[in-house]
Amino acid sequence: MGSQTKPFRSADASFMDYVAYGQRSDVFFSGQTNQTAAPRQSINPSNVFPPIGTFSIETTTMAAPNQGVFGGGDGMSVLGSAGTTGSIGVFNANAMMSVPNNMNNANNTYSNAQNTNGVDASQGTRETGIIEKLLHSYGFIQCCERQARLFFHFSQFGGNIEHLKIGDPVEFEMTYDRRTGKPIASQVTKIAPEVVLSEERVTGTVTTELKSDSASSGGTTSSSTSSDTTTGRISYENRGECFFLPYTKDDVEGNVSLRSGDKVSFQIATNQRGNLGACHIRLENPAHPVKYRGVVCSMKDTFGFIERADVVKEIFFHFSEADNTIELRPGDDVEFIIQTRNGKEVACNIARLPPGSVIFEDVDTTIYKGQVLKPLDRNNPARQQTNDPLPGRIRYRAADHSEVEVPFGDKDQKGDYTLRHGDWVQFLLATDRRDQLQRATSISLLDETFQVSGEKREQGMVASLKEGFGFLRCVERSVRLFFHFTEVLDTSREISVDDEVEFTVIQDPGSSFANNRQSAIRIKHLPVGTVKFETLIESNVEGVVSREAPKSPIKSQERTEGGVITYGQGPNKKTIMYFLKDCDKPPRVGDKVRFNICQENFGFIETVEHDQEVFFHFSNFVGNSNTLELGQEVEYTLSTRNAINAGNCIPAENVKVLPKGTIQQPKVLSASFSGSVLRPLRCINPDQVEYSGLVQVKNESGDTLSTHEFGITSLKNHRDLLQKDDVVTFKVDELNRAMEIAPVRTKKQAKVDSIKGQFGFLDFEVDEGKKLFFHMSDVQGNANLYLGDTVEFSIRNGKTSACNVVKLNDANGPRPERLISRIKLNSVDDSGPRLTAIRAPKGPDGTKGFHASARTPRLNAVCPVNA
Repeated sequence: MGSQTKPFRSADASFMDYVAYGQRSDVFFSGQTNQTAAPRQSINPSNVFPPIGTFSIETTTMAAPNQGVFGGGDGMSVLGSAGTTGSIGVFNANAMMSVPNNMNNANNTYSNAQNTNGVDASQGTRETGIIEKLLHSYGFIQCCERQARLFFHFSQFGGNIEHLKIGDPVEFEMTYDRRTGKPIASQVTKIAPEVVLSEERVTGTVTTELKSDSASSGGTTSSSTSSDTTTGRISYENRGECFFLPYTKDDVEGNVSLRSGDKVSFQIATNQRGNLGACHIRLENPAHPVKYRGVVCSMKDTFGFIERADVVKEIFFHFSEADNTIELRPGDDVEFIIQTRNGKEVACNIARLPPGSVIFEDVDTTIYKGQVLKPLDRNNPARQQTNDPLPGRIRYRAADHSEVEVPFGDKDQKGDYTLRHGDWVQFLLATDRRDQLQRATSISLLDETFQVSGEKREQGMVASLKEGFGFLRCVERSVRLFFHFTEVLDTSREISVDDEVEFTVIQDPGSSFANNRQSAIRIKHLPVGTVKFETLIESNVEGVVSREAPKSPIKSQERTEGGVITYGQGPNKKTIMYFLKDCDKPPRVGDKVRFNICQENFGFIETVEHDQEVFFHFSNFVGNSNTLELGQEVEYTLSTRNAINAGNCIPAENVKVLPKGTIQQPKVLSASFSGSVLRPLRCINPDQVEYSGLVQVKNESGDTLSTHEFGITSLKNHRDLLQKDDVVTFKVDELNRAMEIAPVRTKKQAKVDSIKGQFGFLDFEVDEGKKLFFHMSDVQGNANLYLGDTVEFSIRNGKTSACNVVKLNDANGPRPERLISRIKLNSVDDSGPRLTAIRAPKGPDGTKGFHASARTPRLNAVCPVNA
């Protein structure tokens, strides 16, 4: 703690000064490395040290022929002849004819001052260092206070040289070799590295402030003067005695500057030589309070914390320290002073500042581009325990083409959407004024991320919005997809229903293994008209509205009813359904309209193992999707671009139709069986877990003899929608799967009662007052049905709908358009009351209609006898 100077050794002590740097010691000491020097001659005023305080023991030709520099010896053997022990003479100034130029500076290590005893009174500065190298008779010391490496001779070590090891701390004086002018170490002593601290903290007052580095850097100063400018003093009283303890900048805790009169607390440090100093100094009460600034970062019941603007640190404050006229809130800019209470720094005299007064960082306007090395994991609870405010990392190339890594935190991203490793982003650099730490801010995701990474992107439309979340209608998925508002990339745009978007699908982090829910992330808005849900089949078709679409679609049996348009000519006349959402303005019955014909553009593939279905979009089909039929053999690849987090709904790509028979099927056995459907396919009952259906065979007593799985390829008619308990006949293959399944249904006949686009009703009563529903997809041979046509059909078990509809005759033929218009084109005013039959008429005996006796033919104007 501080510097210490020592005088030269007494005149009667052994000579311990240095030898010439770089000279071999055996030339001067005749191989006697550790030889004890002879006693020095007594010093009198005639042979005191000359004004020049450094000297060389080398041979000089300027000395007298028979007199060495130190006298009493041969001029060619300065320290005595080889092999002999000569005494070291006193320095003879007359032996020197000239002085080297490098010694002319009066401010060298030894000054010109002399004491009254004729001995040089200047004292060299003691330094500390570490033994770096030890050789035969000399070594080198690495200085601790500066970047220097000094030579020293073993003769300059005060102690047993055998006890000196590489790495030992030592103390020495620096001087200069006269011949070369190079600095060397002398009077080397070994010191202990330990510093003893007092257990208790004591208080004192700063008496001498630390000088700034700039104040001590001007001009040429000696080493002792430079040391004083970087050392302060603290007064400390103990038992009525006052001590002044030195301290340095490193001894002060916190980023504070001590001023004269400041009250401080500290510990007393004692080094090996017994020198005292102050360390671990804390400012308790400043004589002239310094005002600091910061921002209120958190508040509790009666206290809070302020983030300081001068150092990366938070400081405690109590509500009582704020002005009673103001109410502090998180985010307020404040000014305060610091006091120490119970050994801790607290903020006092808090005053609120205008917003924007406190600035922590400077943001560069240069836009940088880089890649995300470590994204933020907002769904990881363990991350909250790390206390790292900047856990993210971005790598970018600097102006000098070097790769630089910068951190970022939660508030540095434009939005809270998901960032992934490898994402390309653009950002700005913010530099903290307190510690010059740089971080990335204003981070936004670049579109080229999706182009480079090959990330699977899907399209859709916003279907509905809730409080903070919503659902998307997907082009490539049959179910609606959940999303959070925070996943929208454009934070400046408000999301709305019917917005067209592009997104990535992942397994929702909040879902469990049992509830494998998926969600959309990284949602990007698309221009209007980009998203297409249907495939255009035919455009600019003209037709006539034969039935108006209701304001709200009506659910009838299995289908949704809308409006009906009739189009085509003669035997090619067809009908098609429409809804009001597809119209520019609601058409009326009889209006001629122009429209496009579209179809849904996705489907499902049954795997070869018959254990699941695979979704595919028509855009991933190679060929004309209009040629696709149920039961066709196809090949495909599973999408691997988004296999991670894709859940159990990985879509198929590159779907191609294969020739029939390409996929080898097990041989079907000849035996036939009769049974019933125990479990339908999942497409019939979406709630069931298993994809495949199951048929069973029972004996006469009703016991199950066997069960067999089946899929779409097991049906004779792939359009047969088998329901639970349907009676069927089938065969089995070598794998015991049911094949060639055909339902056993009673054939019935009826006439077509009405046609409404893609569905209609038969004049066959199934419930009270209800006609039997059928869909055009159940009509065999794609026959065109008209009102009054006779058809043969079967009724699905458990469903009020007809299947396997076969047209028997067309006796009535198509009715003229004028008759259809007269019957069906009556406009219905939905705004007025409507008459609806709630039950069919019945007779007194409960039968339908009139009794047969009541229908006896009667003559006109003739009354019955009993009348």
